[in-house]
Amino acid sequence: MFTSVLMIEKALTSADVEFVTTLHGDEPVSFHVLLQPRGEQADRLLRAIDDVALGELDEAVREHETPEGEEAQSMGERALEVSLQALRTTGDTAEGRLVDNHPLDALKAVVAEVEADEVIVLTDPHYVEEFFHRDWASRARHKVGVPVLKLFSHSKA
Repeated sequence: MFTSVLMIEKALTSADVEFVTTLHGDEPVSFHVLLQPRGEQADRLLRAIDDVALGELDEAVREHETPEGEEAQSMGERALEVSLQALRTTGDTAEGRLVDNHPLDALKAVVAEVEADEVIVLTDPHYVEEFFHRDWASRARHKVGVPVLKLFSHSKA
């Protein structure tokens, strides 16, 4: 069985689930999902710049409405459960947890704990962080000791 640690920031879409579950053909996969709610990972300015870079000006204006704190935690729990159920319906195994402050420390610990074969980082584009190599995938490549695959979400959740 292939073991993947999957880092996400929102609920997986059906296209995302199909994409990650077919990466290894017919080989069964055990997913260990880490989700850090969007409201907790970056400040509003960086998110707004990403929205503008993507041409989503309406989203940039609404960044102040992004849930934070308890509301983000609650939404994150629901997004994690939806994602785990979607992965399990494909016949693969999936377990997961929310990450609060230090996602890369949690990632490194989980990779070691489950003896992961790979890390998949599945997020929306974050142009500012990517430009400066401060995004999760770029930073994880120096920390985890296994291959890190960076994928972009197929659509808005």
